[in-house]
Amino acid sequence: MAYPKIPLAQSIIQIFLAKGVTDIVISPGSRNAPLTIGFAGHPKFNCYSIADERCAAFFAMGIAQQSGRPVAVLCTSGSAVLNFYPAVAEAFYSQIPLVVVSADRPPEKIDIGDGQTIRQENVFLNHSLYNANLTPIASASNDLEINTALNMAHTRRGPVHINVPFEEPLYETVKKFTVDVTLTPYARINRSLSVDDIKASTNIWNAATRKLVLIGSLEPESIEPEILEKLAADASIVVMTESTSNVYHRSFISQIDRVITPFTVDDYLRMQPEILLTVGGMIVSKRIKTFLRRFRPEHHWHVDPLRAYNTYGALTHHFEVQPNDFFEQFLPFTLLVSSDYARETQSIIAARQQKHDAFMANVPYSDFKVFSRLIPHLSGFDVQVSNSAAIRYMQLFNLPAGLNVFCNRGTSGIDGSTSTAIGAAVGSGRPTVLVTGDIGFFYDSNALWNQYIPKDFKIVLINNGGGGIFRILPGHRETPLFHTFFDTEHNLNASHLAAMYGFGYHSASDDRQLTQKLSKFFAEKGRAILEIFTPTRINDQILQDYFAFLADDKK
Repeated sequence: MAYPKIPLAQSIIQIFLAKGVTDIVISPGSRNAPLTIGFAGHPKFNCYSIADERCAAFFAMGIAQQSGRPVAVLCTSGSAVLNFYPAVAEAFYSQIPLVVVSADRPPEKIDIGDGQTIRQENVFLNHSLYNANLTPIASASNDLEINTALNMAHTRRGPVHINVPFEEPLYETVKKFTVDVTLTPYARINRSLSVDDIKASTNIWNAATRKLVLIGSLEPESIEPEILEKLAADASIVVMTESTSNVYHRSFISQIDRVITPFTVDDYLRMQPEILLTVGGMIVSKRIKTFLRRFRPEHHWHVDPLRAYNTYGALTHHFEVQPNDFFEQFLPFTLLVSSDYARETQSIIAARQQKHDAFMANVPYSDFKVFSRLIPHLSGFDVQVSNSAAIRYMQLFNLPAGLNVFCNRGTSGIDGSTSTAIGAAVGSGRPTVLVTGDIGFFYDSNALWNQYIPKDFKIVLINNGGGGIFRILPGHRETPLFHTFFDTEHNLNASHLAAMYGFGYHSASDDRQLTQKLSKFFAEKGRAILEIFTPTRINDQILQDYFAFLADDKK
């Protein structure tokens, strides 16, 4: 076995191995050669070669999303590291442990006109948990910086940056390590609620007749089924879940926009909670945010071991524990409260479901129709959803119970959805399907330049010829400016990309073709793309008609 001769590279390799950071995504380059040689040549590291740095970082993030463990992404010096930034920001807001390792020139080579050289130190300062700016010589202080960065990624759940200056020669090797390293243990964080905390909060809880539990993005099985049943049994509690919550119960509101969009002011006042208890990550629904900002709860409590965002301008308490731990410690001290809150909400859910079914019976072929056809076929797959219109449509339908749904909602960007989905499929080892729109798919098409795509990975591409989300948002007008600079209309299709990257390719352009293709597509062996072409200009009107239909009591 050959090891890099440079002692600093040896230190990094040994510390990573000791701490279990063994998934390494490598983008090619020369300045990072000592680490590439060390990682790729060691049998205990799982190394992946991804040429496009932006794709590499999202791919690494996808693996970390599924494994829950820190995953490293490595690049050469210069502008390469800047291409990691979109994934770094997403990992920061989604609390995913991503370890960025950038090779660099020695400090004396910066800003003197040397090639492939930029100011790399602290480049991710605004969106990283820790920045370890190493010195070229192996030392105990460097070891401490590496340890600290990895510890932060692991315990604080987010991205860290390790910047590593190397001087030439870069490719020399030795047969054994020549340095000893200093190791520090991962911190153990075992948080629980205090007796005083439980007493004070349950006194407020037990006096309230309107309690809204809003669950954002969560890992599957984050909350035990017994806890969900207890929440459902309380007449004073209404639970709202998003598609990415991975929480399912027959009495919960899982289509938030469908339920609240037709509300009048009186409806909002009746729904206004005294206590808002939020669990999980970012919320997709703009309508629930607007509602809770306008009709603020008296108390807003957030449950998360690390962070609490004041999303609704009403945050009053942060319980720094895992959701399941919170409910296990908190619920035994709560009382069932007499209230009509849950019962009235159930009647609204039933009425909305009837109106939804009536509308769907006559809806023309469109994005909306496509999602109604697609969703029943998703059982048995982990589902990765791209941002913009795709995740919003998913929120309007009943999902198969137990479906695992993921989306890059940290920054809500379209830039790495495909790369993340492929990384997640690699990380989970489970059959995975990406549901994506055309702009996000073509934007991240380099994601398919990847030799690690599982054989059962599938992509459902809904191609409406442009950025349909801009038609859904209020204020758009059909002008040449809109078509060019917002909707970015195009006539692209994925057939040639599929052929180039070895994907099976299927397409559908109407409801009959779609119905015929869906079952065959999901049953087919091998990685494949189903491209569904939908009209460009009617989707926004159909969505408006849908919400108007829900609100019209005469229909």
